[in-house]
Amino acid sequence: QVQLVESGGGLVQAGGSLRLSCAASGLTFSRYNMGWFRQAPGKEREFVAAIRLYGTITDYADSVKGRFTISRENAKNTVYLQMNTLKPEDTAIYYCAAGTPGSTYRYWGQGTQVTVSS
Repeated sequence: QVQLVESGGGLVQAGGSLRLSCAASGLTFSRYNMGWFRQAPGKEREFVAAIRLYGTITDYADSVKGRFTISRENAKNTVYLQMNTLKPEDTAIYYCAAGTPGSTYRYWGQGTQVTVSS
């Protein structure tokens, strides 16, 4: 049974930082691309960042470029999202997802709440 468990969310003031983690189990982690998505109240879920199998290729939404960094540790089956210079508009539930190359994201976590106060 595949499980993705996010952690690290919380309440932070604007300009602050948080580091999200997503621990994966039940799959061969190194064979999956990993992504972070978020959903704010009343809005659709949106892409935040993605990282390929061995971490050599990353991609970011324009809204987070230069502020967020995605990374992974295959030995720990974990993907991270370092979020700096947080803004109130970053407030959302953040989800991690896993997908094999060439496919859509198949597995999703339950999400972790990030709230940025102004």
